[in-house]
Amino acid sequence: MDAGVRQKRVEALEKIKEHALERAKEGADSFEVRDFVTSAKKELAYSLPDEEAFKKAVRATQAYQGSKAK
Repeated sequence: MDAGVRQKRVEALEKIKEHALERAKEGADSFEVRDFVTSAKKELAYSLPDEEAFKKAVRATQAYQGSKAK
């Protein structure tokens, strides 16, 4: 992931954090805040995917499946 995309991702995560804290201060219960954070992070993953992390996860899955088959 190049530096520009990584910076955008960090900024987006900071915004998510700020909004979650605001919702908590306004009295939203913890489940609502957690649901907001989860869905916001999912949207972020679709809009700014981390292809390196995906490839690493695929390799780990393949290694696990290979060791399990033996």
